Amino acid sequence: MRSVRVLGAAVAAVLLVAGGAAGAGAAQEPEADLAYHGAASLTSGQVDLRFTPRNHGPSAVPDATVRLRWSEPLAVRQELPGGCARSGARAVLCRVGALAADEAGERIALRVQLRKEPSEVRLEIDTVWSSGAVDRNPDNDRQRVLILDTGDAYYF
Repeated sequence: MRSVRVLGAAVAAVLLVAGGAAGAGAAQEPEADLAYHGAASLTSGQVDLRFTPRNHGPSAVPDATVRLRWSEPLAVRQELPGGCARSGARAVLCRVGALAADEAGERIALRVQLRKEPSEVRLEIDTVWSSGAVDRNPDNDRQRVLILDTGDAYYF
């Protein structure tokens, strides 16, 4: 019976130490709240997009990547700015760079050509990498924008 109590006490001690270590690790995770605000327009199958990333904190983010996905396929040839790369038939990834806590980052601007000339296109924006920072409010770093072929700017 004594060995069962000793074994039980040892298991309890291991669980307590492991739980404390997990709790300590979770407390050290950097936390950031990324968001994107800007405007997009569509004219004859060409989308002009400009937006500014923002980190609402509380921790800085050493680097981040944003994904831009369109509901229509992109034309085969694209001229993308530095830091942006094609990711499939309908998506582009752009490096956001470092974002200090409670600061705006560098503005990102690009123009993409769609394969066809639709009357509307849906753009989805979301963070795909944030250097391991935890975002407890991911809703504001995901945007969905319906852009009509009017040449008007649609803000998000």
